[in-house]
Amino acid sequence: MSLLVDPPAWPAHGRLWSHLVSDESLPELHAFASGLGVPRQAFDRDHYDVPAEAYAAVVAAGAEPVDSRELVARLVRAGLRQRRVRTTGRRKLGQVLVRPPRLRAGAVVAVVSPAGPVSPDRLHRGLAVLRGWGLQLRPGPYVLGRHPTLEHLAGSDVERAADLEAAWTDPEVAAVWCARGGSGSHRLVDLLDHTAMADAPPRLLVGFSDVTALHELVNGRLGLVSVHGPVVTSLGAAPPAAAERVRRLLFEPAEAVDLFAGVPLRTLCAGSADGVLVGGNLRVLTAALGTRTSRSARGGIVVIEDVGEESYRIDAMLTQLRRSGWFDGVRGVVAGSFDAVPEQHLDAVLRDRLGDLGVPVVTGAPFGHVADNRPVPLGVRARLDAKAGTLRLSQPALA
Repeated sequence: MSLLVDPPAWPAHGRLWSHLVSDESLPELHAFASGLGVPRQAFDRDHYDVPAEAYAAVVAAGAEPVDSRELVARLVRAGLRQRRVRTTGRRKLGQVLVRPPRLRAGAVVAVVSPAGPVSPDRLHRGLAVLRGWGLQLRPGPYVLGRHPTLEHLAGSDVERAADLEAAWTDPEVAAVWCARGGSGSHRLVDLLDHTAMADAPPRLLVGFSDVTALHELVNGRLGLVSVHGPVVTSLGAAPPAAAERVRRLLFEPAEAVDLFAGVPLRTLCAGSADGVLVGGNLRVLTAALGTRTSRSARGGIVVIEDVGEESYRIDAMLTQLRRSGWFDGVRGVVAGSFDAVPEQHLDAVLRDRLGDLGVPVVTGAPFGHVADNRPVPLGVRARLDAKAGTLRLSQPALA
């Protein structure tokens, strides 16, 4: 065996990390890591990230301690060094992500339930809309599942994760569309084989609300654009004009699209900014802090929404994100629907918590838990003009 590990000197997530590699083969590396209980999700292109507290155990199990320079040199000599430009994978914060292909008639769309249980009637109405667009549908085996003891989940974590991973790695699938949000997507993230998902050709994730946990995985870990937009069950109840906006963005993506055209956004902080769209559901973003897939807003224009949260809880979540550094380097903020909060109270909280960031902030955007839930492509560059009340894409959402 030719396994190598460098000293724990790489900071991330408040800890120091080592790199574990093999200069013989990746199967050897995977087998060694598995024997030590290192999760497959810790694999990134050509190495495993190992926390400092596990370094001694890795060496004791047979990995040769070397410095980082030698580790890289031996990987290069063995032809096993995988540079980012050759693989789907993590991108720097603020960097435009890889755009999956646009949808076309006949494309296969997998439908999964990563979070809450789904109403069969609502699901079938949404599937009918997708069929009307000429798509071939492939519902997961557990899309209508129920957890045996936890009523808020659509099946066990293992079942829901298996549906999602199988859909993502199916070579025929062009998009994975979530049937519903709710709660539970965070429970799946560490059960998924991130390496297998990264090895699959680029494909599209669509959904919103609790699906934000999966958007963070797809954006941050796989480096792919995804669409924060209606889940299948809400698509079936959407007004025809709202559904058509979703179809147009997915089938006929265009440059310089004003995502919220026709809706006057309220300006809380003036200015304009360019950046990559990031964000999603405020509660889910906050719950991700401290995890391996949490992706900060640096270099980005944040879009946030939520449902059923009172103003003091929105205040608390924004404060937690700020204290963690999540908003450091942000370029702008767009707030969508916050249904439980009167307009003047929401504006007061947003102005108080975000007003000193020195970036444009607007609110009242039609996305989130509203009938006209406009699709927002995460990972695409856009321009926010607070005075004009516009958020325009700087490139087509999909390739």
